[in-house]
Amino acid sequence: MTIDHFRSLIEAQIKKEKFGVQPQSLYEPIRYIMALGGKRLRPMLTLLSYSLYKNDVEKIIQYAVAVEAFHNFTLLHDDIMDQAPLRRGKKTVHEKWNVNTAILSGDVMVVKVYEMFLGLEESKLKAVLKIFNPCAAEVCEGQQWDMEFETKPKVTEQQYLEMIRQKTAVLLGFSLELGAALAGASETDQKALRDFGTNIGIGFQLKDDLLDVYANKKKFGKQVGGDIIANKKTFLLIKALEKAKGNQKKELGKWLSSKKFDQGNKVKAITSIYNELDIRALTEKKMNYYFNRGFANLNRLSKNKKANSLIEFTKNLINRES
Repeated sequence: MTIDHFRSLIEAQIKKEKFGVQPQSLYEPIRYIMALGGKRLRPMLTLLSYSLYKNDVEKIIQYAVAVEAFHNFTLLHDDIMDQAPLRRGKKTVHEKWNVNTAILSGDVMVVKVYEMFLGLEESKLKAVLKIFNPCAAEVCEGQQWDMEFETKPKVTEQQYLEMIRQKTAVLLGFSLELGAALAGASETDQKALRDFGTNIGIGFQLKDDLLDVYANKKKFGKQVGGDIIANKKTFLLIKALEKAKGNQKKELGKWLSSKKFDQGNKVKAITSIYNELDIRALTEKKMNYYFNRGFANLNRLSKNKKANSLIEFTKNLINRES
């Protein structure tokens, strides 16, 4: 089975899921955000993981899409907190409707995720919820840390890496662990795949940090420089604050403390400081460290000739420009 086939299965299942009917103003935003597309990374990883052991991926497509629904719930609420105007090149839900609707639509999405998992047999359901619930809680914890870091005077590299592990990476790890668990893989393989996903996830977030500053605007689908505008303590800013001295440090401090500023000028000025300090290369080095660590986790898998499809899919994502 090809990646394109998996993607078509995912999209067909998303269209099949109605999520709810009335009030339409509650459920239409869910259908809207789920239809915006994106990489469908998490359900794809679930199907790829399952396919390492079994060929009947159609049997688990509902559970893979449940992971995508949970992911989109987090995006919906994150966009409110970040006051983000765009998601995948389109208006965010709170911009297209309003904040209150976006909150409620996100709330009911979580309910629908559990409803989708109810299709599992009792023993499998218990096993899945046992790994999903801690993961879901960590995602929320990571988002809270992310918000707190915006006003915290100093955030260390280690604190930031732990935050992105929770906010972003653990859900990738869960996606892979879910597929393996549903296929009846050994606990050793489940853990190896979870660790692979978690490390790759940290690398992906570091790549997103990089793309937020250096991406091609037409390809990115989000506001380039959005992290800079919001004073988000990304890996790039943390390293710049560590390395900056003299006029660079003064300039950084000025932009970070300014309440009123031209957004374009701020992005240009801070990007210039990043260039002077070679922050891009530092970020790429850390990013590649986690990618390599992730691939090393796959060496713990029981001998599996099908792992090449998972490796190839991941490497294509690593080389993306958006």
